[in-house]
Amino acid sequence: MKQQRQAYVYALLAILCWSTIGSAFKISLRYIDFLTLLLFSSFVAIVVLFLTLLFQRKLVLLKTITRKNLIHSAFLGLLNPFLYYLVLLRAYDLLPAQEAGTLNYIWPLALVLLSIPMLKQKISAWSVFAILISFLGIILISTHGEPLSFRFSSPTGVALALGSALFWALYWIFNLKDKREEVSKLFLNFCFGFLYILLTIGLLRLFGLNWSRFPILPWQGIAGSVYLGIFEMGVTFVLWLMALKLSSTTARVSNLIYLSPFISLLLIRFFVGEAILLSTIIGLAFIVGGILLQQALRK
Repeated sequence: MKQQRQAYVYALLAILCWSTIGSAFKISLRYIDFLTLLLFSSFVAIVVLFLTLLFQRKLVLLKTITRKNLIHSAFLGLLNPFLYYLVLLRAYDLLPAQEAGTLNYIWPLALVLLSIPMLKQKISAWSVFAILISFLGIILISTHGEPLSFRFSSPTGVALALGSALFWALYWIFNLKDKREEVSKLFLNFCFGFLYILLTIGLLRLFGLNWSRFPILPWQGIAGSVYLGIFEMGVTFVLWLMALKLSSTTARVSNLIYLSPFISLLLIRFFVGEAILLSTIIGLAFIVGGILLQQALRK
């Protein structure tokens, strides 16, 4: 029982950290462009993960890396952090935080849909119904409660927010097939992701597309990058792994993750100053309800 309580503590700490991320993204993007934010936060995450490996005495695992491991990490790093955060941060640039953050939470739905062709899983009529419930939530949020109008505040932003969920689901599937130790694997993924974003910024500058304001950075942008690198990409993931390891079953802690979007809305209202729309709350309830129904059907 004591071990299970520790699992809940680690899980709740991780959820509280993740709940601040929507506000942190939006506030940081006021001072720094999304490319530079990703570059610096990825670098901070690499440092955090390296120190974690050092503290856990797992640096020796890096000596056992094979060429196949490197190729796989290069691919995983392309999905996350590079494509996932690149698309997600741009969505936060274009949308209110409540919309971008909430739409990103449909990744379990994307995971189910991708599992059909990629993992050869079958889907029942009830599962289709659960997916449609979540889809209704997406429409409600995207149209600000006017689903029949089909007018989106930013069609590009909505597409990017949904695309980020797709990239995360793809990362989840391919990462599941990789049986290496998680922290060392994530460290390598972020090393490759950092190189991708550095190369992207360099190529954009080479062709005269200065989307990044690096190296002229206000301290608020640097502080936001450090915060995100620690609490979105680094320490929080380790806390979540510890919670899963200590829990008697993964279900005991995994379902707690659905507290995060609701807590996130409260923090967005308080720190970002956005008025939370009723359509966002109702749409989020539909999305989470559909996902939970889908999980119950799979069990």
